[in-house]
Amino acid sequence: MSLIILNEVINFSDIIDQGITITIVGIMVVFAALALLVVVFIQIPKILYYSTRKKLKLETKKLKVTDDELHITGDVNAAISMALHLFFDEMHDEESNVITIQRVRRVYSPWSSKIYGLGIWPRN
Repeated sequence: MSLIILNEVINFSDIIDQGITITIVGIMVVFAALALLVVVFIQIPKILYYSTRKKLKLETKKLKVTDDELHITGDVNAAISMALHLFFDEMHDEESNVITIQRVRRVYSPWSSKIYGLGIWPRN
């Protein structure tokens, strides 16, 4: 099917083919980026453990450091985070947690007036 506009022929099958090509390339780019992110996020802990193990070897002069010495369980992480939360929470002043709302003595305000919102419609 084709359409003639100002002596130019537009072929719809070419437009559809280009759209399909752009769609496929776009999907491939997204999946390649996701695959790259997965690889990066899997390798980061290994790199961190390697650098920590290397520093620990230099400090303690041990021949072999096991992963058990480097691994911290979730319970220990939760206890550390709770201790930090309690420590930083005590640094703030005690507040009453009571909110008071005072009435404005002057009821009229041009900001809340409805008459300014009503206008005469312009005539065409």
